[in-house]
Amino acid sequence: MLIDTYGRVATDLRVSLTDRCNLRCTYCMPEEGLQWLAKPDLLTDDEIVRLIEIAVTGLGIEEVRFTGGEPLLRPGLVGIVERVAALAPRPQMSLTTNGIGLKRTAAALKAAGLDRVNVSLDTLRPDVFKTLTRRDRHKDVLEGLEAAHEAGLTPVKVNSVLMPGLNADEAPDLLAWAVRHGYELRFIEQMPLDAQHGWKRDGMVTAGDILTSLRTRFELTEEGAGERGSAPAERWIVDGGPQRVGVIASVTRPFCSACDRTRLTADGQVRTCLFATEETDLRAALRSGAPDEEIARIWRVAMWGKKAGAGLDDPSFVQPDRPMSAIGG
Repeated sequence: MLIDTYGRVATDLRVSLTDRCNLRCTYCMPEEGLQWLAKPDLLTDDEIVRLIEIAVTGLGIEEVRFTGGEPLLRPGLVGIVERVAALAPRPQMSLTTNGIGLKRTAAALKAAGLDRVNVSLDTLRPDVFKTLTRRDRHKDVLEGLEAAHEAGLTPVKVNSVLMPGLNADEAPDLLAWAVRHGYELRFIEQMPLDAQHGWKRDGMVTAGDILTSLRTRFELTEEGAGERGSAPAERWIVDGGPQRVGVIASVTRPFCSACDRTRLTADGQVRTCLFATEETDLRAALRSGAPDEEIARIWRVAMWGKKAGAGLDDPSFVQPDRPMSAIGG
């Protein structure tokens, strides 16, 4: 079991498969990209599967989310999914992706055992997409979403970040589109995880702003805390249902007290929080020949020291030195 001093138990593992990405989203990284991890520093496919197996069979992990960077850029992704699906007990598996490349891989991922996907899409306007991501790939993302739905990777969830002066007015249009296509939309407050450290609290679109905008066109009924559990998204029933929309208010309404996550970076570091500034090295233990029991012990110790919260409301908050692409969102 992965328990911390506040009594929280981690059952959800986020695994970053690569720090690389084929977009250059303005809220994540600079236009020229980043200094990527060297290949020897990355966990191998076998090392990833071994760590997941330790987490699932020995540490109580019930759900695995593959992230990046962009996880579809990982050559061995389908094989990793297939091997994790064969574990006993079998964890629930999902994937967070920008959707580029999903059209050609959705069916194979489903056949390998993937349960569902979260696809990032911040706008319905191709020109705004190009401005936000610095790439002209809007059509590819839409086609990837359709392929995921057709393959049965459901519910297909869409993650959207709204930015002032770019797409802040699109919340109602995005929800109408998601309802029409049967996708479950999640709005995420912009978080301080950009490589340029340009995030400013007073410049972000808040959960309150989003809900006010949505209510100009939709009737929203709060689902209730009992339904939420440890999920990061607060959810509302749209126009009486069955469709729902979620808002992840990481900054203005943090949910740290119910957090059930542990994170593994692409180079084998445990992070207890997306905003953590400390890491615990599992890769060194793996490569030095440590047995599973020792790796599990190191992981338990790391999680025991998890802080009470992210501290975003603390004036002394220090932004992590790794961008979101290297941590796994």
